Amino acid sequence: MATQTQTIDVQVHAYERDHPGRPWQGFLRGPDEVTGDDMVKAMAAVGVAGAILISPYSLYQYDASYALEVYAKHPGSFGLVKPFDPESATIADDVARWAATPGVIGARIMLTGGTLEADHPGLNEILAAGAKAGIPVNIMCSDRLSVFGELARRNPNTSMVIDHLGIPQPPEPPAPPEPWADLDHVLALAALDNVTIKISGAGTLSHAGFPYPDIWEPLGKIFNAFGLDRCMWGTDWTRARPLLTYEEGVEAFRVTDTLSDSDRAVLMGGSLTKIYNWSPSSG
Repeated sequence: MATQTQTIDVQVHAYERDHPGRPWQGFLRGPDEVTGDDMVKAMAAVGVAGAILISPYSLYQYDASYALEVYAKHPGSFGLVKPFDPESATIADDVARWAATPGVIGARIMLTGGTLEADHPGLNEILAAGAKAGIPVNIMCSDRLSVFGELARRNPNTSMVIDHLGIPQPPEPPAPPEPWADLDHVLALAALDNVTIKISGAGTLSHAGFPYPDIWEPLGKIFNAFGLDRCMWGTDWTRARPLLTYEEGVEAFRVTDTLSDSDRAVLMGGSLTKIYNWSPSSG
């Protein structure tokens, strides 16, 4: 079981450089590669005990083979999540097989930038399969919050996680002029009991630079609406790399006086261990 001293990151990515054996399917801003070894070193340097490793859709789409390789080498450091294709003809079997794989703790749906609506059979099948398998379904839903809300109402027995605050986050500086424009729509989702939220990538929305003093008022509204036990801190490393370092993404939440020690213990690991039924171990 996790202790109060464990800091756990709710979302990181790792990937190898593009090569013919596992070619990239798209583009991800950041270094040519950030391997599992690199990610473990970055976490160890700042006292992060482990992280949820999200197979990056922009590079590998629905192929999680690299994430599985990373887990095989660092089983105590990572829990695994991969995206699923709502157009697949074998969704139920695919999710069940994934959920039974060592290291797996969740699934993911990519809504952002798409056109699928809440009545799409494949989306609902992924959510139903997640509920049956007992794993949370992470949903990238910035700009699609109304669809997320309707999906949550249609699937009340599925644990659904809002990715990245539900707020569009910039791929590079500067932050948009009104970064929290969708905040009221995010807060409304707190009324749905099966919904939790990742407090990930928050520093990328700051106009003030480290330690991001201007993020705490809007974050406080999210904490109050959802309750800290439904909020999970994370860095979204390496997606956030053009805007901040890994250390800055961690330390901003340690140095702020807006969080008590007990708040930090819940937000930076305690809530995650309960929502995902997982914590890092020595292997």
